[in-house]
Amino acid sequence: MQPSRTEAAVPAGGLYGTRTPSPRQKQVIELVAQGLKNSEVADAIGTTEHVVKNHLRMIYDKLGMWNRVELALWYEARRHEDENRRRHNGGMA
Repeated sequence: MQPSRTEAAVPAGGLYGTRTPSPRQKQVIELVAQGLKNSEVADAIGTTEHVVKNHLRMIYDKLGMWNRVELALWYEARRHEDENRRRHNGGMA
């Protein structure tokens, strides 16, 4: 018996994995949220602009976003949530 089309199309880890950015992707997100251009992000992390563009494509797909403005807003919201959580938990992350 062959698997159905949907069973064969979905990877074992789920369609989008954990949807949590990798450490390198988090670094790219932070720099983009600071307003850096792709070439500046590339210089900051020691890679090429092409690699940064690939990181951004993967990040957008993973988080369901379309552009760097959405990404920067997402980053700022998470940053403030983390600060509030630490403050609420007595400084513990």
